Amino acid sequence: MCGIVGYVGTKPAAPILVDGLARLEYRGYDSAGVAVLGSSELKVHKDAGRVRELEASLPKRFGGKLGIGHTRWATHGGPSKDNAHPHASGNERIAVVHNGIFDNAGALRTQLEDAGVKLRSETDTEVLAHLIEQSDGATLEEKVMAALRRIEGTYGIAVIDLDFPDRIVVARNGSPLILGIGDGEMHVASDAAALIRYTRQVVYLDDGEMATVRADGYRTFTQDAAPTTKTAKTVEWEADEYERGLHEHFMMKEIHEQPDAVGRAIRGRLDERFHTVHLGGLNMDAREAREIKRVKILGCGSAYYAGQMGAQFIEEVARIPADAEPASEFRYRNPVVERDTLYVAVSQSGETLDTLVAVQELKRKGGRVIGLVNAVGSSIAREVDGGVYLHAGPEVSVASTKALTNMAVGFAMLGIHLGRIRDVSPADGRRLIDGLKKLPEDIAAIVAQEEELAKIAGRLAKHESLFFVGRTRGYPVAREGAQKLKEISYRHAEAYQTSELKHGPLALISPDVPTVAIVPDDELLDRNIGALHEIGARSGPLYVVTHPGVEVPDGVAAKIVVPKNEHELDPILLTIPLQIIAYYAAVALGHDVDKPRNLAKSVTVE
Repeated sequence: MCGIVGYVGTKPAAPILVDGLARLEYRGYDSAGVAVLGSSELKVHKDAGRVRELEASLPKRFGGKLGIGHTRWATHGGPSKDNAHPHASGNERIAVVHNGIFDNAGALRTQLEDAGVKLRSETDTEVLAHLIEQSDGATLEEKVMAALRRIEGTYGIAVIDLDFPDRIVVARNGSPLILGIGDGEMHVASDAAALIRYTRQVVYLDDGEMATVRADGYRTFTQDAAPTTKTAKTVEWEADEYERGLHEHFMMKEIHEQPDAVGRAIRGRLDERFHTVHLGGLNMDAREAREIKRVKILGCGSAYYAGQMGAQFIEEVARIPADAEPASEFRYRNPVVERDTLYVAVSQSGETLDTLVAVQELKRKGGRVIGLVNAVGSSIAREVDGGVYLHAGPEVSVASTKALTNMAVGFAMLGIHLGRIRDVSPADGRRLIDGLKKLPEDIAAIVAQEEELAKIAGRLAKHESLFFVGRTRGYPVAREGAQKLKEISYRHAEAYQTSELKHGPLALISPDVPTVAIVPDDELLDRNIGALHEIGARSGPLYVVTHPGVEVPDGVAAKIVVPKNEHELDPILLTIPLQIIAYYAAVALGHDVDKPRNLAKSVTVE
């Protein structure tokens, strides 16, 4: 959830650390801090609040060419200066930053306090600094290893020590860490966004792995000190992709980027000759694909809703039973893992802990797992048997837009690929391929309605509670629309199947509770229109997202028309106006759109 940065080299560390933390703000945080090694002292500066406030309050004398920094999202203890990272040892010579959760922190705190250690924070992280100080070992690496043997839980950590002023020692178990290779300098980060301005050559650590980072290079090893071999990879994204440009917020920039993002996702993958999709990264031949009897999709939040869209598409097109399930619940119900089921893990960051652990449980039980992820080299991408990269480009805003759209496109390509191997005709394959090619221009046409959608959003933002409704293909769209609105506007929004309204929720319909209805021009149009009449008869304001030519009841509050594509692909387009409405509702209410309260972009704790 939080952000880690580290630097060792020939330049002043503090400005590089602060710049890195600023580039990790999108991950969500409530406090920030940096620590550098001076010539004779460990200097720590931290506080609750934003990185810009930390930078403004940095002491003038804060020199040092080696340091670590952190943005914290509160778990143990609320936002405060004492709870902010880095945490120092009792002798003020060791500093630690940490992402993740130590499960046995309570017991360790008690042991330390019984031994006379005075703890200064409520955090689980501080115990590690004291454990390292107390550990036996001739080197910092040995001291960190000894301390970690007493730790239970997940972590990505970076440690510096005045007694070893030439190095940063890092370790990973369940929380991502990356090494950045520079010219006479090295970087550490939890996300490539923090270091891409300085280098695009990176090394990804695996769980159970540690590294020593010096200005002239690095070495990696296990927590038993056995050497490991790593190969540097090149980050494909550019530094300017993490800038807002002319847009006020990253979210709106990313909404506008969707036509290009979808174009990247389908580029080079559409086979015009055989009317199918090539997905070489699946590592699955046609014989293996034909043996699949079921598809199970796992994701969290918006990725889960994209998975529901994907399950609908795969089942409808490829005629393979498919469903989606929250990854956060999957492993806890002791699922039956079938060898003829294809499991699909979907995550923008590729680091979502609930999804990653579900993948690891599936692999342990012999399940075949592929991934739909946006971040090359991420943990999920390295764990799965194969997969589809989304190519959406960096997504900075906490509320997912272009990554979600590319997830849905990725599932559509997977469905076409599986369908053409099985029973989908060349004619239907051609129809769906043509629909994919048309998506970028259709999305651009919806984004062009931004001004009118902003007015509608302003009206919706005045209501405390809203309904979103849809049927079959429209239901995941409704769920995602409600998710977007509540996570950035903080309005209460609930999604229901349209058919379920009369089984309870209809009791809440009133002039004060508007309904956003997803009404595609498909085989269920008449039934959807009938439901609109039921809502209107109870004086419920109606905002209808539909297709050209659809006649809606008189008196609807607004009719939002999106281009008609192939009916299997329509959910992708029906989602776009809901993103724009959520954005402008949050703007109208004066909220921080890119960094909604209590949320983080990359959820790396349970």
